[in-house]
This record gives sequence, structure tokens and C-alpha cells, in this order.
Amino acid sequence: MIKPQSGKIAHSRVTFILPIIVLPNSGEVARKLEVLFLAETESRESREWSAETGICSLKPCTISTAFLSEEGRKEGRRRSSRSVEQKQMAEVSGKSFLPESLPGYTADIAGQLGLLWELIRVPLIAPLLRVCVYICLAMSIMVFMERLYMGVVIVLVKLFWKKPEKRYRWEPMKDDLEMGSAAFPMVLVQIPMFNEKEVYKISIGAACNLSWPADRLVIQVLDDSTDFVIKDMVEKECIRWASKGINIRYQIRETRGGYKAGALKEGLKHDYVKECEYVVIFDADFRPEPDFLRRSVPFLIHNPDIALVQARWRFVNSDECLLTRMQEMSLDYHFTVEQEVGSATHAFFGFNGTGGIWRIAAINEAGGWKDRTTVEDMDLAVRAGLKGWKFVYLGDLQQHRWSCGPANLFRKMVMDIATNKKVSLYKKFYVIYSFFFVRKLIAHMFTFFFYCVVLPLSILVPEVEVPKWGAIYIPCIITTLNSVGTPRSFHLLFYWVLFENVMSFHRTTGLLEAKRVNEWVVTESLEIPSRTSPIVNLLHRGNP
Repeated sequence: MIKPQSGKIAHSRVTFILPIIVLPNSGEVARKLEVLFLAETESRESREWSAETGICSLKPCTISTAFLSEEGRKEGRRRSSRSVEQKQMAEVSGKSFLPESLPGYTADIAGQLGLLWELIRVPLIAPLLRVCVYICLAMSIMVFMERLYMGVVIVLVKLFWKKPEKRYRWEPMKDDLEMGSAAFPMVLVQIPMFNEKEVYKISIGAACNLSWPADRLVIQVLDDSTDFVIKDMVEKECIRWASKGINIRYQIRETRGGYKAGALKEGLKHDYVKECEYVVIFDADFRPEPDFLRRSVPFLIHNPDIALVQARWRFVNSDECLLTRMQEMSLDYHFTVEQEVGSATHAFFGFNGTGGIWRIAAINEAGGWKDRTTVEDMDLAVRAGLKGWKFVYLGDLQQHRWSCGPANLFRKMVMDIATNKKVSLYKKFYVIYSFFFVRKLIAHMFTFFFYCVVLPLSILVPEVEVPKWGAIYIPCIITTLNSVGTPRSFHLLFYWVLFENVMSFHRTTGLLEAKRVNEWVVTESLEIPSRTSPIVNLLHRGNP
């Protein structure tokens, strides 16, 4: 064996060169040498000399076996490869299952998760996300066109079109000395209630103070309260007003079948209602102005084709906090834009469930109140509109349920609308596409899926690119157009966008539960000090 000049081998790679001796039995010698050097190769060690002791230690190296047979060299390479793989697996296993420290273990897990994400991102996530981007862009264009259409029409309505008082025949109600109170039609006021402890006195008192002959007005309190204490309080309040000469009726049911729709339906079945021509509906937290009937009833008296007069809501606590301002912005667009446009262009819009007066004959012709959905007000409005009745919105004069209800109603009535022969093709298109599909379905789904799902995911998947016009320009225009209903809150648009993104999740959940949700969940109303407003709804009352 050859000893190096220094006492230690300087490099990890050492080549041992042995002389080739030709022996008679050279094949046997070669095989023995193969075994010897293959053992050296598998251990992957070399020798380290000690100048003092003359003993060599073992260190990694590579052994040259060029003189071996071809079969031996192949076997050596296979064994060497297996040895290296086993060593690498041992190192990986040691790092994965026996970490030296928690940070090292966490980094290893993060690395493995990153590798897994790289493997599934390109073939699976990216194509699916790209499809979602295209769908959301299409929905954004639909919402944009709808908002643009509404914006243009509302400008034309405000600038050029006549107000309802001039488009329809309207004459103020006057006292007739000869006919007396008989000159006024019989009007029924329905006030549905459910455990309204804080506001029942306000709504009952406001209804009893309406400027209308007492003998031509019937006030019906429909109490579905489950709290017997509250029931007793409401009944005593009705008795108190009855003692003052007000024709007020306190009605209760054994069960809450049909919820609000069931209560309104039962209320119309009483014998004393047969004398009434019109019915007004006020929720328990409404405070109508005394002249409400005198301003709205003439539309029904002088225009026999009108079935509904809807007054605009105003809110007593819109300035109470930032959240109430955001809610006001959301609801004002519905009232001041959507309903105004629907009334001006097609004499059709969705009934708000309160603050409106109906012609009882139109309700009966449309099939009456139905409890098949939680939007019984919209259900009745659509069925009456398909019968050819007209609606009037007076601009000067609820969330989860508002999402799942329209979707459920649309599913049940789309064929009735399409096959109806009493309305024009243009009005059918407006009701199906604009009123239902875009406003009640697409608008809610687009807001949630695009802003809360697709855009955040596109950051993690660089293979998918969202165009600027779809991510920035169109959303900005839509947001600006939505502020038309509440111009005084334009400076709060940033907060309103955040509010709408949060609410979009709630509304989208309602859409996905459209087939299952058919139950009223009433939130307790709180008493707010009165302020001047024609029609008032408390903003913080929950609309399920």
C-alpha cells in the first residue's frame, strides 16, 4: 500500500491504482478483487493516514474499479446508487420525524405544503380559477349595464318625466258637507305584530291618529306574539284607543301558520273587512304621518287600474352611527332608484311589505296572500302585476330573507311570467332579467364571489390574470352609481364597500338556501325618539 507524502489525505476523492498481474486463474482473482472493492465502495469510505501511528482511519471517497469486469462495474454502480438513496431517505426521515427544533420542524412542514401547492396549482387550481374569473367578469358586465340603465333612466325621470300626481289622475280628498264621511271610502289598516314590546304603542298610536273619518277606518292589530305578557299589554292598548271612539280590532291566532302572510290572510277573512275597499299595511315599527291616507288613497279612487301605492321609507336613526348610514345607503338605492324606475317605466316594482296601500279587489284577483316563500310581499306584487294591475311609487311621501326569498319566488314563477299573455314581451323581459335575475341573484353573487373569493385567490395563482377593467374600472363605476340614492353619504363610499362585502356573504348564503329557508325570524324592535318624517322604519330592526 502506498503512503501519501503528507500525514493526511487532502481530498475526499482517492483513487487506488493496483497493478494488473496476469495469473493462470485470473478470473477467480478478479472476482475476489471485485468483492473487496465493492465493499469499499458501499461503505463510501477512504483511509486517513496518521503520520505518528501509521494507522489509517476511514473517510468518504470514491474507489476506482476500472480494471474490473463490466459485470462487476454495473453491480458496483447499482449498489452505490442504492446506498446513496438509502442514506438520503434516512436523512429526510430524520429531519421529518425527529426534528432538532420546533422552528426547523415548522419550516419543513411549510416546505412540504409549498411543494404540494406547486403540484396542484397549475394543473388544477389555475384552470378552475380562470373559469371563475370569466364568469365573474360576465356578471360584472351584467351588473354594470343594469346600473347604467337605472342611472340613465332615473336622471330622465328626475329631469323630464312627470311626477305621479301628473301622470295619473289625482285630486285631494276634501270634506263634503252633503255626503259627510260617506265621501271617503272604507279603509282597513293592518298592523302585524310579534313580541313588539318596545314599539307597539308607537305604531298603534300613529294608526289611530290618521286623518280619516273614524267611521270609515278600521284598524286591525294582528298579534302573533308568543309572550303572554306582551299580548296582554297590546290588548290593553287597543282597549284604551277603542274607548276613545276608534274602530280598532285586536286579533290573535292559535298558531303562527304562514307567519306574516298567514296573519294578513286571516285578517282579510273577517266579516267587517268586506265593507273595506283598500287595505294599508304598517309594520309595528312604522310611524305614518297623519295625512298619509289623504295623499295616497286618491290614486286608487281616480285610477281603477292601479292596485298599489307604495310610499318611500325614511329612517329616524340614520345618523345614529356609521353602520346606520351604511344601511341607509343600501336601502335608499332600492327606494329612490329601483322602485322609482320600475314605477316610471313599467308601473311595476316589488312591494316592500309595509308603508303601502292595496286595492283589496286586486289582492283577491291575484290569489291573496301566500306563505310559500318568505317574501310574501314580492310574491303578491308579481302575481298582481301579471294580472295587468299597475303600481305607483311615491318618492315624496328588510337582508337574508330578502336574498333567499326572491330566488325561491323566481324559481316558482319564472314559467308563469314567461307564459303570461296579459303583459307585453318587454315587461316580461324586465321582470325576468332586470327585476329578478340581475338585481336579486347576480348582484349578490357577484359581489361575494368576485371580491371575496376570486380576487384573493388570483393573488396566490400568478397563472391567472384579472383584467384591470374588470377588477378596477367597472367596480368603481358600479359603486358610484349605487351612491345616487344617497348623495349626502358619497364621502362614505369606502366604508360602504366594506359593509357591502360583509353583507354579500349573508345574502349569498340566503341564495344558496333558497329551497330550504321559509321561516320568519323576527328581531326585536327598539324604541327611537320620534323625528319628522313621512314614513318611518327603524333601521336597526332586523329583517331576516
